[in-house]
Amino acid sequence: MHKSYRMAIVNYKNVDIHIDSKIILENVSFELQEGEFAYIVGAVGSGKSTLLKTIYGEVDIVDGTASVFDEYDLRNLRSSRLQALRKRIGIVFQDFQLLTDRNINDNLDFVLCSTGWKNRQEREKRIREVLHLVGLPQKGYKMPHELSGGEQQRIVIARAILNRPALILADEPTGNLDAETGNYIMRLLHRICHEEKSAVLMITHNEQWLTLYPGTEYCCADGHMRLMKSMRETATQTSLFEE
Repeated sequence: MHKSYRMAIVNYKNVDIHIDSKIILENVSFELQEGEFAYIVGAVGSGKSTLLKTIYGEVDIVDGTASVFDEYDLRNLRSSRLQALRKRIGIVFQDFQLLTDRNINDNLDFVLCSTGWKNRQEREKRIREVLHLVGLPQKGYKMPHELSGGEQQRIVIARAILNRPALILADEPTGNLDAETGNYIMRLLHRICHEEKSAVLMITHNEQWLTLYPGTEYCCADGHMRLMKSMRETATQTSLFEE
């Protein structure tokens, strides 16, 4: 069967990750391809979140080679290039970090303005699109505190995909949610991966997701990151997307 080439969104080879001269993870080698959904599991303190921070340039890489989108060398990244890189990455955390003093539309518009969208009508159109995608088309005028936890997390995902990122980094995005809402968030992330061809790299402690929403699996333990299960062919079962 013919296999189409997929671009390497993230490519790490023999990377050592340090915090204050202490090695957190050593000899990390992995590749995340376009349209691939991958999990990182492991105990608290095993280096999962620190690894994600290296990908968007919050933690420096000193040893090894690491690139994102085949064009950003994470070991030699000037600050101007760092901002360009971050515009192409969507980030979803379990603590929502929405701006509490403005409504949802203004939260999203703030991101678009700060990433170079000049035309107000285009910004409004994109905001409508992402709110529709996450199933909250009528919530734009609500304040964050007026939304449930699950709705706030859906807004965070809407915010993360505003610039149509090729890569989404998700750190325990369902950690504070009930099972039903967590399922909705997982379906949504897989839908974005499937339809938009965004690569998704997600940290989770919920082993149920690994079975319900299959993906490539890595485990951080004892200072190393190991591949546990590969799913390079990322055509996801259509049953995930049935309503």
